[in-house]
Amino acid sequence: MSRIVEHLADLTGFRDRDVLDVTLVGALKDLLRLQAVAIYRCVGEVGQERWLTRARLAADDTTATADPLWADPATLPRLNDHPDRHACLQRQESFTVDGSPTMAYFPLTTDREPVGVLELQTLLPLSHEEVRLVCSILRIYRNFQGLLDYSERDTLTGLLNRKTFDESFLRVAVQPPQPAPQQRSEARRLGPTGGSWLGVIDIDHFKRVNDTHGHLIGDEVLLLLSRLMRTSFRFHDHLYRFGGEEFVVLMRCGSPEDAAQAFERLRSNVERYIFPQVGQITVSVGFSELRPGDSPSSAFERADKAVYYAKENGRNQVAHHAELVATGKLSEETHDAGDVEFF
Repeated sequence: MSRIVEHLADLTGFRDRDVLDVTLVGALKDLLRLQAVAIYRCVGEVGQERWLTRARLAADDTTATADPLWADPATLPRLNDHPDRHACLQRQESFTVDGSPTMAYFPLTTDREPVGVLELQTLLPLSHEEVRLVCSILRIYRNFQGLLDYSERDTLTGLLNRKTFDESFLRVAVQPPQPAPQQRSEARRLGPTGGSWLGVIDIDHFKRVNDTHGHLIGDEVLLLLSRLMRTSFRFHDHLYRFGGEEFVVLMRCGSPEDAAQAFERLRSNVERYIFPQVGQITVSVGFSELRPGDSPSSAFERADKAVYYAKENGRNQVAHHAELVATGKLSEETHDAGDVEFF
């Protein structure tokens, strides 16, 4: 019993979802007779979903392995490539497939939706008590995920909220180490990490929507826009609602053109979408590449200036801060370390 309590304490001891998944597979490997244990998440657009390995431990592994979050989705296995895993996700119930080895599948869900599958590989089928133990640990895992969602996500849209931005910024801004020469072909297969980018998205004339249709319809517009953002960006891009009609994206892209294309895809998707009772709305977008030594506020300020330029010059467009500076449409402002800014 003491081992179980220790593992539960470890499981709820971090506010990091990556560490949470690694801790879960480590606990199950230690508590059960497992040949392997893994967590797989369903990622990607509807109809093109893939399996992303979040954490996997084999019997002789000392550390968990995982797919990089910036992996090219096309390189990941499709849902139908693993029919038993897919069936668990669809049916939302656990089951065992006898064989050599025996496979046990358990659905992973949040308060909003099913998100993945826990897969256990054993020499012998799990006992009734062992299945109960796994289900009990998964209930704690789900409850803790819910607490993280409550503290980190906007209650209306489900996107990340403002207070999680600084921590995420530091993670995205730090570039992953360059691969060794013999690893570069694999890195190319997984897709380039490129630079890191911050975009600010603002709904055009949103006050008019609230004034004309009321705040309930305005909230519906915000909710629908958040869904369009999820389908327009990749599963590993960080999407935030900063408040009101302002949204932020943190992502990695190979080039300025790739970043502009991603933001243009959102702008176009929003323009084509017919919002119930409102009709067409548009968004203005400004974005900037993260620079060495950037703070969250300095990067946000550049993107915000670009979105302000877009709104002042016709709206419903995507503006790149560096391009605006290069063409003389914006000035590059620098601040000395001793400067004091008043807000």
